[in-house]
Amino acid sequence: MDEEYDVIVLGTGLKECILSGLLSVDGLKVLHMDRNDYYGGESTSLNLIQLWKRFRGNDKPPANLGSSRDYNVDMIPKFMMANGTLVRVLIHTDVTKYLSFKAVDGGYVFNKGKVHKVPATDMEALKSPLMGLFEKRRARKFFIYVQDYQDNEPKTHEGMDLTRVTTRQLIAKYGLDDNTVDFIGHALALHRDDRYLDEPALDTVKRMKLYAESLARFQGGSPYIYPLYGLGELPQAFARLSAVYGGTYMLNKPECKVEFDEEGKVCGVTSEGETARCKKVVCDPSYLPNKVRKVGRVARAICIMSHPIPNTNDSHSVQVILPQKQLGRRSDM
Repeated sequence: MDEEYDVIVLGTGLKECILSGLLSVDGLKVLHMDRNDYYGGESTSLNLIQLWKRFRGNDKPPANLGSSRDYNVDMIPKFMMANGTLVRVLIHTDVTKYLSFKAVDGGYVFNKGKVHKVPATDMEALKSPLMGLFEKRRARKFFIYVQDYQDNEPKTHEGMDLTRVTTRQLIAKYGLDDNTVDFIGHALALHRDDRYLDEPALDTVKRMKLYAESLARFQGGSPYIYPLYGLGELPQAFARLSAVYGGTYMLNKPECKVEFDEEGKVCGVTSEGETARCKKVVCDPSYLPNKVRKVGRVARAICIMSHPIPNTNDSHSVQVILPQKQLGRRSDM
């Protein structure tokens, strides 16, 4: 470890591993360390034994839950848009050869006490129980507008400049009611609060188009895909890319301390009495807690279920969005 590197990366979260892989491909000498004995950092996927160790100390998981290896529990659960930026990054960097994906069975939204399938096209809107007959017609017209919209084709804009027109103004043009706006904004465009309503409509339209394009890409029941063995597979794939191009990995390295010189510039990292020198350090926030500024909080819960979620057609994997207005909250669940 007592060597000099171009870059030292601390933490094996997705961002850190992507950067480690790209820097190694670019010919830089990279050392990548993590205090944990597994990849993924805060976004790792744990088996049952690891999960119980993390949250219950020395307790062991109940025997009736089955084999620990059959579980990959995401610490930060997320799905990937099938036609989204991350998928394009995976394809461009060729790390897809290290990964297997599964299409997620469905996307759903909570409305008036029930779970409903999210309509993503004009035809699905006509069949959706989320809307009455006349509202379906209005929603269908809106969906057709979104599907036809092209940045470089003014005739598809219908006289509106979506960089100036707000989402609220665009929706008002089609006379959509609050419930429809709720699932469009939160279950299709995936906004987490209602600030988007007073922002330019272009972002919301692009988000809706991405949803529909992702839905069509694999002809599945949802626009989402998911790594077969959990999200922890993603950082591992980029770690393998880094290793192929000469990156050095060290897991289970305790107390990684970032060192600074007299001018306050980073000059290395010390762990277990050894110091690796470097010109740059990339790290997750937990390695430099005195430089972190808290800007928000996220509440998460992990529930191990013994049955499918009701009203989801007995699907094995789904995303259910609970919009803020349905819960009386300031943000979605």
